[in-house]
Amino acid sequence: QGQLVESGGGLVQRGGSLRLSCAASGHTFSNLRMGWFRQVLGKEREFVAAISRTGLSTFYADSVKGRYTMSRDSAKKNVYLQMNSLKPEDTAVYYCAAGAPSARPYDEIAAYDSWGQGTQVTVSS
Repeated sequence: QGQLVESGGGLVQRGGSLRLSCAASGHTFSNLRMGWFRQVLGKEREFVAAISRTGLSTFYADSVKGRYTMSRDSAKKNVYLQMNSLKPEDTAVYYCAAGAPSARPYDEIAAYDSWGQGTQVTVSS
């Protein structure tokens, strides 16, 4: 199984921006749907964004729609999450995920079988 490594997290003020990156290795990247999820300590992991294997379709949670943009670079085997207009409630550990195409919805955790270690995003008020 391949590896996913996230980077780009950090501390930012309300209204600021961050760009998360996820580097995939050991995967047939072009065959994978990719997703971002986030989790706050003591709460369930929740869907943030996803992108189809072709990059032609993207999906977002309502809470981030219009503020976050997900993209992929197949040559570099990377996916990105551009986060703008950040809010304190965006504070969480953000996880990159990869999964083979399936009938499962993009926002379902079970649609992904490979996960990164997570990167902390903290938005101060």
